Order: sequence, then structure tokens, then C-alpha cells
Amino acid sequence: MDWTLAAPLRSIPATALPDLTQAEAAAETLLAETGYANAEVSLLLTDDPGIHALNKQWRGFDKPTDVLSWPQMDLAPQNLTPPPPLRAGESEVLGDVAVSLDTARRQALARGWAVEEEIALLVVHGILHLLGHEDETEAGAESMRAIERRLLGKPLEKVNG
Repeated sequence: MDWTLAAPLRSIPATALPDLTQAEAAAETLLAETGYANAEVSLLLTDDPGIHALNKQWRGFDKPTDVLSWPQMDLAPQNLTPPPPLRAGESEVLGDVAVSLDTARRQALARGWAVEEEIALLVVHGILHLLGHEDETEAGAESMRAIERRLLGKPLEKVNG
């Protein structure tokens, strides 16, 4: 997996950036399991004002959120087939994920776990959307939670950020 960390919309001091090792490991496992081990995912770490602006611009919701995603391919989990083999060194752009560090910190506190674990959850959640999963229905949301629980080894309850 190619992992591109985009510059934040607002200046976040390097000392405030969390360790992304757990998020990267969970993302790599998910992508390998779905046949997208060579996929490229861009990750934007931002704050609540930054994700608020993106949420308003792209979804029409005038409020911050925890994670947003923008797929580059039209995938659906029920007909998800691995991409054709790529040549050595090539990758396929799967899409972009944006995570609010402010919301991740609040949600981690509410769950009683480390912010790095919350970011891993949000990255996996965003990548599931890139892979065509939806959480607009209870069945879709539960399907996503089951994958997230399996990958992260954590019981997950919905936390509103």
C-alpha cells in the first residue's frame, strides 16, 4: 500500500501528530484482504474547522465530522473483485480519506482508548467507504462495524463526535 500523508488544511504542529503505525497496519491488512494491497490511499489529518469546511463543501453538512472519504473508483462490496495485476512498482489510486484529529481525540476519550486506536478505526472506516461500503442503513453500518471490530480487535459502539 502506498500511504500519502497530505498536509493539513491548518497548521498542526509536528509534535501534535499521533503515531500512525496502527492505522497503517490496519489499512494494509484490509487492503490486502480485498485484493488492493498495491492501492494508494491519501490521508489528510486536519482539525474540526478543516473537516467542517470539507463536510460543508462536499456533503452539504454544516458541521464537523470525524472522517470523510472520496473514492476514485466506483466499487461495491457485493461485486468487489480484485484489480488486475499491476506491474512492479505500480499502484492504483483508491481514493482520499480525511480525519479530524480534534474529533478523534474526543471520541478516543469517550471510548477509553488511545487516540492512535481511534485514528486506526477512522482510517479503516474511510477505506471501507472507498471500497464501496455504506453506513446509511443499519445493515450496512453493522457490516462495516463487524469488519472494523475484526481488524482492530475492539468492541465498537457508535460514538457521536
